[in-house]
Amino acid sequence: MKISIYIFLIFISSQAGSQTLGGNAAFNFVKLSASPLLTSIGGVNASITTNDIGLAFYNPALLKPAMHTQLQAAFNDFYAGIKTYNLSMGYYNPVIKTSFAYGVHYINYGNIQQTDAAGNVFGNFRPTDWVMQVSAAHSYLQKWNLGTSIKFINSDYGQYKSNALAADIGLQYQDSAKLFSASVLVKNLGVQLKKYNNVSVEELPFDLVVGITKRLAKAPFGFSFTANNLNVFDIRYNDENFNSVNVSGQNQDNKKYIFDKIFRHVVLAAHIYVDSKIEFNIGYNHLRRQELSIANSGKGLNGFSMGAGILLNKMQIRFARTNYQNNTAFNQLGINLKLNEYFGLGKFGEKIKW
Repeated sequence: MKISIYIFLIFISSQAGSQTLGGNAAFNFVKLSASPLLTSIGGVNASITTNDIGLAFYNPALLKPAMHTQLQAAFNDFYAGIKTYNLSMGYYNPVIKTSFAYGVHYINYGNIQQTDAAGNVFGNFRPTDWVMQVSAAHSYLQKWNLGTSIKFINSDYGQYKSNALAADIGLQYQDSAKLFSASVLVKNLGVQLKKYNNVSVEELPFDLVVGITKRLAKAPFGFSFTANNLNVFDIRYNDENFNSVNVSGQNQDNKKYIFDKIFRHVVLAAHIYVDSKIEFNIGYNHLRRQELSIANSGKGLNGFSMGAGILLNKMQIRFARTNYQNNTAFNQLGINLKLNEYFGLGKFGEKIKW
């Protein structure tokens, strides 16, 4: 256990100061939520404990034996005809007491006309992004779970193609008796293998995430607090070409905005457990609300998300809806199947208690 934690900390210290963030990184599509449950709670959550392998695609430390042979398929129509698909499947090996998962997240941008700078048409092309990953997780001292994902990332935009190799490393502490869990997650440690223009190497969207989840013992509610982008304090987007300037020529953005800078790191979520088979979730992502709101117009429900789940013995059906603009939202649907219940593939694993 100590060796694993040392390796975990070495990765953090060696990468946190060298990775970029926001729109300045390549492969930012890897930050899109591949799970309806994750989408419904703000798109960022490293600590919630539930039997949904879609969350393990985001944080490998959430991969548990109870997810053995669980298959998740999730899909949605994104904006402008963009379609996203996700497939994840788990497997537990009782000999080495380790859980494994395989996942693919695929984004299809449709058929786009290809032109040059003068507007001459050269036909059509179909840009795509996808990430394929393999994950493994192992429990230590009953309450600790360490997980790692190795992923291959690929972008294909006509003549511009690029790929990268990256890793996610997560550590979760779970106290079932106190209905409490906490996690630390390092995402997108890696390097670009093939460059878009064969000249410059671009960095990956590195992220350092810390989260806690607490479920109430005598009420059907739970709450999550997640902080991300902790490797950089000020993540407010600053475009020097479009900074607001007042009549005296002084930059109006010299104000400190301390609260806004802090809260942009925070994602909040509430979980409502109607009974063992029905649950609702609500999330709020302040960074999304601030960055996607249009100046001098209403923000509406920007940054808010919600969802519901029907949890049956052999199947889970989850739905999520989230707002990226004040008058536009998109929906995501996911289905989880326990294949061992249908095809007799073995019943390894233990039930997740909460």
